[in-house]
Amino acid sequence: MVSSSIPVIGLAVGIILLLFGRRLFWLFVAAIGFVAGMEIAQQITHNPSPLVVLVFALGLGILGAVLAILLQKFAIAVAGFISGGRLATALSAAFYMNHPENARVIFLIGGILGAILLLALFDSALILLTSVEGAHLISNLIVLPQMGCTIVMITLIVIGVLAQSAMLRRTLQSGMHPRQIQ
Repeated sequence: MVSSSIPVIGLAVGIILLLFGRRLFWLFVAAIGFVAGMEIAQQITHNPSPLVVLVFALGLGILGAVLAILLQKFAIAVAGFISGGRLATALSAAFYMNHPENARVIFLIGGILGAILLLALFDSALILLTSVEGAHLISNLIVLPQMGCTIVMITLIVIGVLAQSAMLRRTLQSGMHPRQIQ
């Protein structure tokens, strides 16, 4: 039951992040924590049970949501760092190289850039990063050849950016500050 519910949860969170990530910043940080928890559980235990993976993922997801609500600037920097690192690693693997010895450096550089970008250009960067994370969660559930997955992911990112940008424009045109609606 637990292992079959993880893809459904991933799909639901992916769609919500893709379309509403800017407005639901706490969910973005929780999703980043959830994904990081899944990856950490798989790295620190040999063949973990789905329940152990789910407990790690939920624990870090809840911690991320609480941080996003209580310590917004810190949570922004952490979410930007993790999301930027994951994006840099995925881009490196897809277009350049997939060498384990370079993965940490690539993650670190991408993480620093992601944190700076998210802190400096919050709304625009949040739209981009939540669209990328949502598209990544969704495309990981689709079994296609590498090129097909890349096309699906890029298409989903474009859809997410356009949808969230349209919502931000409507918010700005209504005269509200974007933070008033979160």
